[in-house]
Amino acid sequence: MLYPMDPTFLLLIPALLLAAFAQMKVKSSFAKYSQIYATRGVSADAVSRILLDNFGLQKVKVERVPGSLTDHYDPRSKVLRLSDSVSGNSSIAAIGVAAHEVGHAIQDKEGYAPLRFRNALVPLANIGSTAAFPLFLIGLFMSMEPLLNIGIILFAGVVAFHVITLPVEFDASARALKLLGNTGTLTKQEIGGAKSVLTAASLTYIAATVMALAQLLRLLILANGRRSN
Repeated sequence: MLYPMDPTFLLLIPALLLAAFAQMKVKSSFAKYSQIYATRGVSADAVSRILLDNFGLQKVKVERVPGSLTDHYDPRSKVLRLSDSVSGNSSIAAIGVAAHEVGHAIQDKEGYAPLRFRNALVPLANIGSTAAFPLFLIGLFMSMEPLLNIGIILFAGVVAFHVITLPVEFDASARALKLLGNTGTLTKQEIGGAKSVLTAASLTYIAATVMALAQLLRLLILANGRRSN
């Protein structure tokens, strides 16, 4: 059965520990470099505007959104959204996060293949994240193999989304650090701080991928056990 104390739940423990560690690293790194302000004193949203304009992305708007670290680039509406904890902030952490989102906007402009593939997977990932487990559970308890298979296939789409997210995020961070260095927005030492923040953030994507893979393996083991009975 698919419940927390099922023996296959042990497969998730390493992923859960990694996720907890990643969240701790993100919070501690962001908190540390949020207290260190860039020498140039330019705010994160101003940096975003400058970097976007340098790449001919004047039509991309920069907006503020509620929350902390809810920053994202929306490729559909061509809007770069910065959270309350980043927008208007001139700390190394805020500038690093903002530059990362600019990296996504540049990926979009250049037609970066992994980003396009990830965007194409969004509908399947959304369906899989909501329907995969209910369908699998029904198939498991009612011994309906077609539903088991559909649930596994849908969740495999979720796994694929997480896997392709990794190169997209790593590339955006690499672009961000290069931009900040080439434009002189941050000093070499300050770029080291921004890199620490972005590296910590990347751990959350790795943890999410490991969790998704562990969940898929769990479904496969449970399905195989049902078929063997």
